[in-house]
Amino acid sequence: MQLHSLDTLTLNFPVYGTGLYLADLKPGGEAEVHFRVNAYGSTSVYAAIKALKDGNYFWWESGWTHIYVEEKAELERLLVLSHPYTTIGKTLSAEATIKGLRKSTGLKLEFWVENPLGKSEQQATIDIKDLPVGEEARYSAEFTPKETGYYTIYAYLYDGWQRIGYKTESIYARKQ
Repeated sequence: MQLHSLDTLTLNFPVYGTGLYLADLKPGGEAEVHFRVNAYGSTSVYAAIKALKDGNYFWWESGWTHIYVEEKAELERLLVLSHPYTTIGKTLSAEATIKGLRKSTGLKLEFWVENPLGKSEQQATIDIKDLPVGEEARYSAEFTPKETGYYTIYAYLYDGWQRIGYKTESIYARKQ
């Protein structure tokens, strides 16, 4: 059994307890497995199991579960205000929602777009002056697809130099 995350910046790998071997688990049986991680920020993880059943290997992955580390704020969601398929040359807006968790000052939000050729460009940097506890605020940036293909939009939330959240969305741009 192993623990995985797509966000290796917030977790210190190797994860202690990863690669655990369960000698025998009967059908319908249960086993409790503990993982110990050094988390520098909130992230999502999943467990993967490689096992032997009737002489054949199989692979199973759990759903995502969230490891929560208390931060000043949380990047709750990122939306690209468009259909999943859009037209080249049409300006689109990406909107990030930030929620205040503790007294927060000195936060920064960055929007980046990766084009179909793999080139990333920063679209906006927004200084978040004050975000009261429990309050939500929305921030947006615009970009215009210029070629056919998939675009990945990134939102990064920083507390000083430390990244405390990120989200991604994808769209496909095509000729009309």
